[in-house]
Amino acid sequence: MKTSIRIVAGLLASASFATIAQAGEVAGSVHDASGERPLQSASVRIVELNRAAETDRAGNYVFGDVPAGTYTLEARYVGAEVTTKNITVPATGRIGGDFDLPAIGGGDILVTGQTANLTSALSRQKAADGVVSVLTRDAVGQFPDQNVAESLRRLPGINILNDQGEGRFVAVRGLDPNLNSTSLNGVRIPAPESDVRQVALDVVSSDTIESVEVKKSFTPDMDGDFIGASVEIKTTSAFDSKKNRYSLNAEGSWNDYSGKVTPKGAFDFTQKLGENFGIAGSVSYYKRKFETDNVEAADWTEDDNGNAYAESLEYRDYDVERTRINAALSLDWRVSDTTKAYVRGNWAQFDDHEYRRRTTFDFSDFGEASSATGSTVRFDTATLDDGDKLTIERDHKDRFERQRIRSVAIGSDTDTGTWKFNWQGSYAKSTEKETFSVDPSRYTAEFENDSGVAIDVNNGNKFFPAYSVANGAASVNDAGNYAFDRLELTTLSDSQDEEWAAKADLARTFAGDNGDFTVQGGVKARWRKKSYDFNMSRFDGYDGDYTLADVLGKQTYRLLDMGPVASKRGPADFYRANEDGFEYNDVDSLIDSSTSDYSVREDILAGYLLGRWDSATLRVIGGVRVERTYNKLNGNLVAVSEQEDPTDPDETISVVDVSSVGYERNYTNWLPSLTLRWSPQSNLVARAAGYKTVVRPKLADLAPRYSINEDGEAEFGNPYLKPYQAWNFDAGFDYYFTNNGAISFGGFYKSIKDYTYSAFSSEEGTFNGVDYTELRSPVNGDTATVAGLEASFSQVFSMLPAPFDGLLTQLNYTYTYARGTVLDDDGVARRISLPSSSKNTFNVVLGYEKGPVSLRAAGTFRDKYLDEVGGAPDQDRIVNQHFQLDLSAKFKVTENVRLFADWVNVNNAKFYAYQDFAGSKRLLQYEEYGSTVKFGAKVTF
Repeated sequence: MKTSIRIVAGLLASASFATIAQAGEVAGSVHDASGERPLQSASVRIVELNRAAETDRAGNYVFGDVPAGTYTLEARYVGAEVTTKNITVPATGRIGGDFDLPAIGGGDILVTGQTANLTSALSRQKAADGVVSVLTRDAVGQFPDQNVAESLRRLPGINILNDQGEGRFVAVRGLDPNLNSTSLNGVRIPAPESDVRQVALDVVSSDTIESVEVKKSFTPDMDGDFIGASVEIKTTSAFDSKKNRYSLNAEGSWNDYSGKVTPKGAFDFTQKLGENFGIAGSVSYYKRKFETDNVEAADWTEDDNGNAYAESLEYRDYDVERTRINAALSLDWRVSDTTKAYVRGNWAQFDDHEYRRRTTFDFSDFGEASSATGSTVRFDTATLDDGDKLTIERDHKDRFERQRIRSVAIGSDTDTGTWKFNWQGSYAKSTEKETFSVDPSRYTAEFENDSGVAIDVNNGNKFFPAYSVANGAASVNDAGNYAFDRLELTTLSDSQDEEWAAKADLARTFAGDNGDFTVQGGVKARWRKKSYDFNMSRFDGYDGDYTLADVLGKQTYRLLDMGPVASKRGPADFYRANEDGFEYNDVDSLIDSSTSDYSVREDILAGYLLGRWDSATLRVIGGVRVERTYNKLNGNLVAVSEQEDPTDPDETISVVDVSSVGYERNYTNWLPSLTLRWSPQSNLVARAAGYKTVVRPKLADLAPRYSINEDGEAEFGNPYLKPYQAWNFDAGFDYYFTNNGAISFGGFYKSIKDYTYSAFSSEEGTFNGVDYTELRSPVNGDTATVAGLEASFSQVFSMLPAPFDGLLTQLNYTYTYARGTVLDDDGVARRISLPSSSKNTFNVVLGYEKGPVSLRAAGTFRDKYLDEVGGAPDQDRIVNQHFQLDLSAKFKVTENVRLFADWVNVNNAKFYAYQDFAGSKRLLQYEEYGSTVKFGAKVTF
């Protein structure tokens, strides 16, 4: 060890760094031409020394160990005139070098509007170490997006997975959202949901952020837990502007299907309390009412006559009310010229109240279709054998869930130009909770071979099978024929995910003849605990007469007439008023309440060491990170068996045995990386990076949850799952035009080992003395390959003659090849596309901004993707391609007042999932939502 230290010390001493006997510091700030708005990621260079630095979010930079003498300082920023000034550095002490940069062609247009948003994003992308895409605060306001997820889809290589027509999870380069990590002000955000790692970004309002950086490559000072990207959200700081600022946003939102106008409002501010202390905060509220029309099918089969049909066909009518409340508060303290301290807190609440009315046809007893004419299949009950039946269920869901995300961070950043020291302590907690949800209340009618009922199903419909009642419509549509069958009442669904973390980084910069060399190291500890507690009460009967007619309501379904449905609040109100009449099923309630429960502890201790070379043309970052992971896993083994009834030997009863199961494990990952950034001229940047990263398994998959039902069907968690491990390679270049604009090309390659998928086995086995006949469990796959290309083009056409000089465009396209191998139900290996991987994605933005008018049209496209792996190729679930068009218009009434209108989902883009069965696409899920119009005003003062 002592020998190693001597070798390192000797190398540093013998390196070609100048020994500086007399040296000073150069520090300053870069702002727009008005001097009010700091410019982040501006490049400042000491020309004679070929040393360069980028400004931080407050527009500040610093050079340490600058030899005494006279030098030329040069400042550059995308879209701004190159500005220089001469300085004389003293033998000791600090000299200032401030810049106020004018826009190309003069003026002060760098900080507002579409052009400024493009300029800011390109400047941050240009200054970044690796491959980064940036979305700034003002850019978010230029799009008609409802949350952070929808805003991010405008960036290269990013598409989103929707829920009820709203963007929810972010997929980067076509990869599963589970392969991303998310942080807020440097704090890793846990997931509110019980069964995933990824954070649903629809919880975070786009009104409270300063910027979002999507980092697609890795350096050792980053957490190594991503393969797609690290999504880093930052909120506003009091020092983002020299002026105090207050902003108020008020709008209304109208959904085409619901016909309701709902409110949205936001307020944010920055206030300085003296020269060195400031407060920044924001709060937003958004209520949205909308409706969804849905059709789902399952268990596709083909009869002896070649007729394909779904044994289960559902028509779902959703009425949804969502409320988002977000708040952020930041306290910033400039302790000295070299040190800044902060406390930053964020709180988000997402309430989702969903009513669902569903009509389900069960054709499983038919065995085959009764007859077929063209694309229409008839199911005539007259053809049923005695005892078989057509079952029609009409059920209702009344579910309210609340998600919350809280985080707080405290820390400081010190930069003397020679030494850097940063530390941060943080706490984050995410929860999702239900306390009373009817999910569902079900009413059933059975029609046997003497009922005279016949149902026609038209499979020739473009998107979904449409049913009609050929015979017996009076019986099928009589609400009194649908007797109460089952009530599943969620009395508690409580997901808790919290993490404490602490980190520290120390860096020493050595000034050289042609650049700077920095040695940096750090440590980080994370303590995470995730748990899920689920309690279900199941009722299988009612002591009295209770039919759908007792809770009858009206449907709001547009696709067809789905027959009688329950009212929104009827089933819940009936239960509360007649609770004693419902017949409790203790066995099924115990099974449902025990199989999902788990708790997982995940502790991660990490350290890293890196070396960094910086000059005006070349940046090299190389090093290694090591992460040690410890897991403590707890769950339940739930075994159901049929045993002799002790009170009646001729009868059997179901016996449920619940026992606790626990595991512990630990493992270590070494994550080396090398990043190169080369800029042979000021408007050209080339990058290359090679690195290793990991993604740990879903905590819900790791949890030792084991259930075996009375039929011998088993579902197991897998506490032995290995983490995804990926070797990644990125290369590309960016060229920045003289006017605001850039063109970028890049390629990426990833070799992923031990990816996770859900495997099915029909082999019999025994677990803890309990036999099972089939098993489904998450397992590790072998190796998957991901490769692709990214291209983007951005341009402000200010060089064109008026009035066309207000045009701008942003285009980006990503191609992703992502393939892996899985085993089918029969044990045969086959190649698949990785789940949630879209081969082609692109975004197109056309804008116009001149005078008080600002217009924008944004289109986003993603290709089809594999959603779930089935037991065979014709059982895979595939989500169809998606294209959506959104429009925005803004008008500046005064310098401080702007009016706006947004039109979301202009083309009423649908959601369509299917499986390739019997030579055609067969519906699994179809949804349409209508479009949403938003309108309002924003006032700043």
